[in-house]
Amino acid sequence: MPTTRATTEDRSAVRTLLRLWPCVRPVRARLFTAAFVAVVASLTGLVIPLVLKWMVDGPVAGRDPAGVWLGALGLLLLGIAEALLFGLRRWLVARPLSHVEAEMRAGLYRHLQRLPVAFHDRWASGQLLSRGTTDLMLLRQFLAFPLTFLLVNGVTILAGVVIMLVQDWVLGLIILAPTIPVMWTCAVFERRYAMVSRRAQDQVGDLTTLVEESVLGIRVIKGFGRHRSQARAFGELTGSLRGTELRKARLLAAVWGVMVTLPELAIGAALVLGAVRVADGGLSAGTLVAFLSTALALRWPVDSIGFMLAMSQEAATATERYFEVMDEEPEEPEEPEESEEPEAGTVGGGRNRGTAPGGGCGLRFENVQFRYPDAPPGSPPLLSRIDLHIRPGESMALVGATGSGKTTLTALVPRLHEVTSGRITLDGADIAAMPRQELRAKVAVAFEEPTLFSASVGENVLMGAGPDAGEAELDRALGVAQAAGFVHALPHGAGTRVGEQGLSLSGGQRQRLALARAVAGRPGFLVLDDPLSALDVHTEAAVEAALREVLADTTALIVAHRPSTVLLADRVALLSGGRIAAVGTHHELLRTNAEYARLMSGESGRFGDTEDSR
Repeated sequence: MPTTRATTEDRSAVRTLLRLWPCVRPVRARLFTAAFVAVVASLTGLVIPLVLKWMVDGPVAGRDPAGVWLGALGLLLLGIAEALLFGLRRWLVARPLSHVEAEMRAGLYRHLQRLPVAFHDRWASGQLLSRGTTDLMLLRQFLAFPLTFLLVNGVTILAGVVIMLVQDWVLGLIILAPTIPVMWTCAVFERRYAMVSRRAQDQVGDLTTLVEESVLGIRVIKGFGRHRSQARAFGELTGSLRGTELRKARLLAAVWGVMVTLPELAIGAALVLGAVRVADGGLSAGTLVAFLSTALALRWPVDSIGFMLAMSQEAATATERYFEVMDEEPEEPEEPEESEEPEAGTVGGGRNRGTAPGGGCGLRFENVQFRYPDAPPGSPPLLSRIDLHIRPGESMALVGATGSGKTTLTALVPRLHEVTSGRITLDGADIAAMPRQELRAKVAVAFEEPTLFSASVGENVLMGAGPDAGEAELDRALGVAQAAGFVHALPHGAGTRVGEQGLSLSGGQRQRLALARAVAGRPGFLVLDDPLSALDVHTEAAVEAALREVLADTTALIVAHRPSTVLLADRVALLSGGRIAAVGTHHELLRTNAEYARLMSGESGRFGDTEDSR
């Protein structure tokens, strides 16, 4: 994963949060209305001290019971109005902001689907998951509460201070005395809390990654008895997260202590001075009651500043983390949903939109060079000067030592990676000029790792076909992969859900379903990465027989590690030292290329017999 723990020292929380402005465009009217309602509710609360002043200096001082009851009724109505207005504010924002959160999450998911494989190779899935869940939840909470009340509390404090100064400017200046130390404390708190908040949210992503890996790798953990070491790793991460959260709590406690203590001392001093002046006749009792009631009404807006700043910093961090992903360049711009078709080739292929065998130029690599984007500067390319031509309708086996770049070469065909230089053409057209959606509808892929999804067997297989594919395509694909027998034996046949990653199936069963997915759409071009490695000898022979019929009608590039797989191809290409070292039939390479003969030596006798039998 790349370094995501960006420094926050120069980050402006306001500038970061402003990036959310386009996201809330559909609900801006309701947000503004909610803010206005909240301001009115808060100002309504500030009228209460003025009513108290009237009651104390009027009906109470004049011993007028009717006036007291009238004042009490006024206070009751003001309280009810304030409560109703705050309830209306909550109703105005709850539903729209849930919609904003859902839309941002959907946008993040769509964007992740369009990011290149190189991005997903760098990023831990747990970090992406935490951005799509925890971070977006924090943003919804911020938009629903702190965003509004930062404005509301600011207006309330300003109005309250004006009211107090009008009541008595001397007492008002006493109340304002803590302003400078409070502002300095907030500035220090905001800077420190931003860094700790970022660290905590990154640690949540790391923890999510560990949990996900532990769940998916539970068989390995149990098989090697590594549960204690995994538990220790989990304990270390949770301990680090706990320490960070405690650091956040200490910072919040410190700022809260300052925000509560200094205003309370000011109110106490104003109370003492005001009481002395009332006793001397320099101030009316009603004015003192109104002044102190206003000061007490401002306690929550002032006390909550630290809490609001903390939530704002967490929201700014969440916004920063969200847009770290959204700012990544996608493979291609997002297209309108109504014109979108499944990019089936990315998981196993699509309908045959390629040229029929013999009717085009086939698949050609022309002076192709490839280096991973994150490779050290000056490092040699993984693939260099690759020149290879697979004729229309021909099957080409790609053979090479482990780590020679076979899988990487095949990944260049559906543009899971982009070539560094050179070009690849499909029926004479440069694939770099093709929309990926069009390319991946022509090229089907069966990867070395047979990934399945938490869906039914049929849904997994038909991912490789068009949207109108049905039972006939499913049955044919299962037949080619020799998977019909075990699929029909499942509790609900092809409707059986295979579970996360398909781990409820054996490795050979998963591999056969991945192969079925690749051939389901009758692709014009087929890329198979060692498709039979997990099969037993008898199943492998049956699959090979069925696969030969498929390969007769398509152009194919097959990564092969076993001679039996090589026999599926018309010709063989040897990849060595990042280059195509030799091309020919199996027997030609056995006779003329020592490296190829050495790679095949483990089963050369059986291999030769099998080829003769073809």
